Amino acid sequence: MSLRQHEIAEAGHRILNPLTDEKLDLLGRICRLAPGDRHLDLCCGKGEMLSRWSAAYQTLGMGIDISHVFLEAAVLRAAELGVTDQVGFHRGDARDLFGPELAVEPGAYDVVSCVGATWIGGGTEGTIALIAPALKPSGLMLIGEVYWIETPSAQVAEAVGVGLTQAATLAGTLDRFEAAGMELVEMVLADGDSWDRYVSGQWRTVDQWLRDHPGDPEAPGMRDFLDKGRRSHLTFGRRYLGWGVFVLRRRN
Repeated sequence: MSLRQHEIAEAGHRILNPLTDEKLDLLGRICRLAPGDRHLDLCCGKGEMLSRWSAAYQTLGMGIDISHVFLEAAVLRAAELGVTDQVGFHRGDARDLFGPELAVEPGAYDVVSCVGATWIGGGTEGTIALIAPALKPSGLMLIGEVYWIETPSAQVAEAVGVGLTQAATLAGTLDRFEAAGMELVEMVLADGDSWDRYVSGQWRTVDQWLRDHPGDPEAPGMRDFLDKGRRSHLTFGRRYLGWGVFVLRRRN
């Protein structure tokens, strides 16, 4: 999915992943956030996690994303929840965290999250290595990642758009965390229903977009995205593909 397709398909979503509202709130409780805790969210999308947790726990947040469309929505959401003075959003490439454009402060954050965007580090272990320097020694890292419910064939992996070695089983995902020097301390997993709500919400949004923009140059690509994504999810995704947010700490 291209960034533009992502922006169109998720125009109606607040949470840009398969977590439900209830599970996002559960994840916040798991993190045991305290007033004044600092949270850095990479590829933050519409900033729902940052703003919602800031409103609930009086945390301070910084979100980074490359989509101006999503960041505009994030600013509006922060204002809606009354946390504009507690969270800020910056457009930039999360792969250059400590560069002059973003200038993230090393070792300053109680929570560092990258939920559903481990492409920034070329995979799970690379992303952990990329973002760990921003984390306080005792801080929490949240990694949102797909996993294989059962190991697929190469043909199935191609159909769902996830490289065969890009994802691992849950046990294999644990191996990756441990190889990166992290301890898995909690997790919140999507279930079949929350996956269905996430992807079928995209179908509805794209269907309406196609009806509203029949002559748009992007319409053929969005039609292809809709047709392939729908069939892929129903044929293979529900059986093989899981998703979750994994709560990590540095290993002692």
